[in-house]
Amino acid sequence: MIPPALVSALARHDSLLVAFSGGVDSSVLAVAARRVLGRDRMLAAIGVSPSLPATQLAQARAIAAQCDVPLREVPTGELDDPGYAANAPDRCYFCKRELWTRFTALAALEGYAAVADGTIADDDGDHRPGRRAGVERGVVTPLAEAGFGKTEVRALARSLGLPNWAAPAAPCLSSRVLYGIGVTPERLGQVEAAESFLRGLGVTGDVRVRHRGAEARIEVEPAQFARVRAEGSAIAERLRALGFARVTLDLAGYRRGSLLRDTAAALEPLTGGTAR
Repeated sequence: MIPPALVSALARHDSLLVAFSGGVDSSVLAVAARRVLGRDRMLAAIGVSPSLPATQLAQARAIAAQCDVPLREVPTGELDDPGYAANAPDRCYFCKRELWTRFTALAALEGYAAVADGTIADDDGDHRPGRRAGVERGVVTPLAEAGFGKTEVRALARSLGLPNWAAPAAPCLSSRVLYGIGVTPERLGQVEAAESFLRGLGVTGDVRVRHRGAEARIEVEPAQFARVRAEGSAIAERLRALGFARVTLDLAGYRRGSLLRDTAAALEPLTGGTAR
């Protein structure tokens, strides 16, 4: 059952195009919109580019199929924008500006009354330059309007039977690249392959491989340190083969916004193999 506050926030729109990433927030929004508005009055749209992990796209497709949510895959070209590729701390603004330009055009073409995203009430205090682009384009935020934070979203996702209800956050691959280092498809590919390798070794929870030029800095939850250390040689060899000269484990553990603060308590080098 969709809570009344969210029903009200959705029902005030005749129809909605929902920005859908496959993450838990946008999944809840898309499924709720499908149930409240009906299949013919909503569309989920996902922006597809090298910054979107293949696993995330696969998850979005699976959830849409499971929940009978109409899904449109929309190619986006944020990497062609010099403001995005330069990778300053406001990089997300240029990404979202591109996304909302594409989505608002699609909504206008196909007759959807508004574009909505999965912003939640907890997002207000975070560093989110992309939200400014949403405000500029009139993107609505039904979850935040209904007062939904992380706890409420995950509880609703679980009650709806969504397979990602407990999944860790999965921001775009560009969020792993150190500010000031240009975002390129090659660097995004390095990050995606590195994180996929770690997960293939059984590393669970929040996993980030921060691209710091020659260094790959691994951030995982402290409970996963032992597994990373046990596989240290294999990890170092694989990441060096991907092009990194140095591989380290950040002993501060995973935390959001570390590229803004650079607050590693200590780094533990992982050794093995040679760079190619």
